[in-house]
Amino acid sequence: MKFICLVYAEPGAVSNLPAGEKDALDRDSLAYDRELEAAGHFIAASALQGVRTARTVRVRKGKPLVLDGPFAETKEVLCGFIFIEAADADEAMRIAERIPMARYGTVEVRPELQF
Repeated sequence: MKFICLVYAEPGAVSNLPAGEKDALDRDSLAYDRELEAAGHFIAASALQGVRTARTVRVRKGKPLVLDGPFAETKEVLCGFIFIEAADADEAMRIAERIPMARYGTVEVRPELQF
């Protein structure tokens, strides 16, 4: 089964870390990606630019409505993802618990919808 691990954090949570801690987080994150790849769980991962670069589009009655920034009313915002392969939801959760960014934010785990 495929699962997406959506990583959320408050804006500035990572950029406000002391340089050594941020460097360690970057190293830990890349190392975990390599670990997942070696174990056959890794599909893709990426960090996202800040919310100031985001735009949201909705189409209503055939007309697009474009807004700057994310639309969600929340303190934490989407800042990256890891797309994984896992045997089941329990294994996906065990993988998500070890994502280094989970120490600074929230990781939502959701299975891929099969059509």
